[in-house]
Amino acid sequence: MNTELKKACENNPHLQQYLDNLEEHGKPLPEFEAQLSRSMSELDYPNVIYPVGDPIFIHILGDAKKGEIEYIAIEPKLSEPEQEKYDNIMNSILEKAPQEPIPETGEQLEKMIIKLLDMCIEKTDKSVTSKKPNVLRSLIKVEEKVKLNQQEYDKILYFINRNIIGNGPIEPLIRDPYLEDIHSIGVNDVFIVHKLFDMLKTNIGFGSKNRLDDWLRGTSEQIGRPVSESNPITDGALPDGSRINIIYSDDVSRRGSSFTMRKFNEVPISIIQLINWGAINVDLAAYLWICMENGMSIFFSGETASGKTTMLNACLPFISKKHKIYSAEDTAEVQPPQAVWQQLITREQGPPESHVDTFTLLKAALRSRPNYIVVGEIRGVEGSVAFQGMQTGHSVLATFHASAVKKMIQRLIGDPINIPVTFIDNLNVAIILQAVYRKGKFLRRCISVEEIEGYYEEAGGVVTRAVFQWDPGADKHHFRGLNNSFILESKIADKLGYEDKREIYEDLFLRAKILQRMKDENIEEYYDVLKIIWDYQEKGLDGLPFPL
Repeated sequence: MNTELKKACENNPHLQQYLDNLEEHGKPLPEFEAQLSRSMSELDYPNVIYPVGDPIFIHILGDAKKGEIEYIAIEPKLSEPEQEKYDNIMNSILEKAPQEPIPETGEQLEKMIIKLLDMCIEKTDKSVTSKKPNVLRSLIKVEEKVKLNQQEYDKILYFINRNIIGNGPIEPLIRDPYLEDIHSIGVNDVFIVHKLFDMLKTNIGFGSKNRLDDWLRGTSEQIGRPVSESNPITDGALPDGSRINIIYSDDVSRRGSSFTMRKFNEVPISIIQLINWGAINVDLAAYLWICMENGMSIFFSGETASGKTTMLNACLPFISKKHKIYSAEDTAEVQPPQAVWQQLITREQGPPESHVDTFTLLKAALRSRPNYIVVGEIRGVEGSVAFQGMQTGHSVLATFHASAVKKMIQRLIGDPINIPVTFIDNLNVAIILQAVYRKGKFLRRCISVEEIEGYYEEAGGVVTRAVFQWDPGADKHHFRGLNNSFILESKIADKLGYEDKREIYEDLFLRAKILQRMKDENIEEYYDVLKIIWDYQEKGLDGLPFPL
């Protein structure tokens, strides 16, 4: 057992108990890792424990070749006597809470909980089994304090905070930074998509249908969109930005109430991380840099879970820090780093006359003359407003559900969006993203970048040019647009006043060198990458922290 694991066990007795149980069953002790590396995804027999914030640890264990990997959340457990004490304390806290001032912040709520807990308990040196309530004392309403030793106190405080302030049984999953999605079907079937180990079943469960239903009702009220038997389906954003969809009621979800949660990254993924992961290469990233720096309108298109919003957020630092950004979304997912950012969110609750949809938000944004309008997702008539914005000189970025540029155009010109086909060339670039399985691994790749030239009657439709293509056999991106890019030569080079339009490719490859240097220097944290990009935009080569 290494030093870090020993120290973790000293501070968390339940972790030591878990490891002792492994040894009793003849299982090898896991390696303790404070952080996971992407190389671990190549392990045939992963056996690693990592912390997600005391007192919770995650154990990844299994056989990757057989696809049998377990995700085990290790947290304190309440014995039957401790559970009884917990229930008594919670009842007392709920009785006393209305007499306290309403907390305005999370910190004030935590302090109030500790205060109420201390009013309900008496600390002792030893564990004391709860006695049956004294009938006489109950009749005269004399409160008997619950006796707790320090270990019991720590456990019960953890569960009170977990269930009141935190996320209940799924708290370990919310804390885990290596998760992308959480899927729960019924009471105890909780699955996750791990960034390194793909889809895994967890040991997390709600215990009973009533507890699951209570959790779903509480969570739906937290996002301001309560579910019920008459309104069984809802979605929205949790306070941390994670997106959740809830299907409540056995009538609608035959295997029991369920939910899907897409986890929110507080700090966005950087463009260098995406390059390191193979989603794009430096030339493709440099192309996006030039396009976004020069006001091109771009759609990030692909199927569900293909990485559209992740790619969009990673590219937003390419926009000048001096530009004004407006975003319009159903659920807050876009994270522009620019100081002048107006974030607009739809409103679906309340009487119909108070509803605000994406169409309305986009019309409001156009009146505010932003440099860029970012649409969380274009699905319907709001698409026509987005194209009006492009026609009036606004740059528009959006995500879109379509797996190819041809399908994207078909959706844009068909119901309910109904963009006139002659207006399609207001959109400059379509980035097609896809979630793929390659050699048994789940990957996200940009499979093509297509430039929109426009509608030509003689060609019988919309003409596009593929400037980047992904080769699935070699897992490489190829730049097909060298000396043949309509957007670089006919749009951006003209805008920049180049006499020789081919000089624009020198700009592209210079930016590719900067990105490659960041990759080589292991500069991949979002804000470090952002600073280098903005310093270069402001000061040129003198703004770089390294020579090229």
